[in-house]
Amino acid sequence: MQRTLFEPDHDVFRQTFRQFLAREVVPNYEQWERDRIVPRAAWLAAGEQGFLCMDVPDRYGGAGVDDFRFKAVITEEIARANVAGYFIGLHTDIVVPYLLKYGNDEQKARWLPKAVTGESITAIAMSEPAAGSDLQGIQTTAVRRSDHYILNGQKTFISNGILADLVVVVAKTDPAAGYKGISLLVVERGMPGFERGRNLDKIGLHAQDTAELYFRDVAVPVENLLGREGDGFVFLMEALPTERLMIAIAGVATAEAALTTTVQYCREREAFGQKIGNFQHTRFELAEMKTAIEVSRAFVDRCIAEETAGTLTTDTASMAKWWVSDMAYRVTDRCLQLHGGYGYMREYGIARMYSDSRVAMIYGGSNEIMKEIIGRQMLKGD
Repeated sequence: MQRTLFEPDHDVFRQTFRQFLAREVVPNYEQWERDRIVPRAAWLAAGEQGFLCMDVPDRYGGAGVDDFRFKAVITEEIARANVAGYFIGLHTDIVVPYLLKYGNDEQKARWLPKAVTGESITAIAMSEPAAGSDLQGIQTTAVRRSDHYILNGQKTFISNGILADLVVVVAKTDPAAGYKGISLLVVERGMPGFERGRNLDKIGLHAQDTAELYFRDVAVPVENLLGREGDGFVFLMEALPTERLMIAIAGVATAEAALTTTVQYCREREAFGQKIGNFQHTRFELAEMKTAIEVSRAFVDRCIAEETAGTLTTDTASMAKWWVSDMAYRVTDRCLQLHGGYGYMREYGIARMYSDSRVAMIYGGSNEIMKEIIGRQMLKGD
């Protein structure tokens, strides 16, 4: 199916970024998987080439390119190259936009330039041991004391948690006020009482650092509050649709890459005296996967167009995230099956696609929560 979403500038950018991945990331990725972390040099390389935070205005060191489609290209190419643990998208597409949209001029001048260069890596800390998709259930508190907040709590499953220099922490500044008592505080590396726990051992995304974070009487300056006190929940709800769309974009690209490598395998692998692609069952499997991907691609491209225009709704983004993450996992599972025993070997790329894609049904809000959001919106009426 011919895509009409992108323009020539996007195509040129895609080739440039694809070459960057082939040169700087792909040859080193297996080592990063073994090390369980991406070196800072790889972040700096992306920053030097202008691939981080492109929408940041030039007065803060960015390119000032406010076109979501460039972000979509980066997400697709990382998935296509099967280097999903190179998690620059969280930094560029999710966390830095909080600073850009809700930060004041002083905060932007203080934080954005180094975020653009890759010198400063960001993370957002929402999930807790007893609170994941239910943000109103968080227990982390921030009590105002003169010109500081005293932050206490624990976060877990925090992507970029080991490397992060700036962490946007979701905390309750007024526990009695429900969701209206949630605020966002930016915690900086080196603040006394801010500690990192384990680099968590996941079943996939091994190169991407995911950590536990601890806050023990951390004195966070009032100047590190994003927006107004109590507005944090609203900010999170405004930003989550974009995060969910990014998950869907990666899902389609992952499924496409998995199918491409599987078709080639089916052309070459023999069983019972013939290519396995000659079996009707194999052709039916490939046909079903191709159709599922094409249908998903059409919907996601529409979502990208809506996000670019600023019209993407929460329920539509939830549909994309739920549907595509389910689809991508089904496709990688079937592709692995068609590879037989070789598919279970990590030296084959399909094994990594399979294990990396599973988390998409969990993070960004579980798929069960996505269905709840969609259903509630349907029942609201006109």
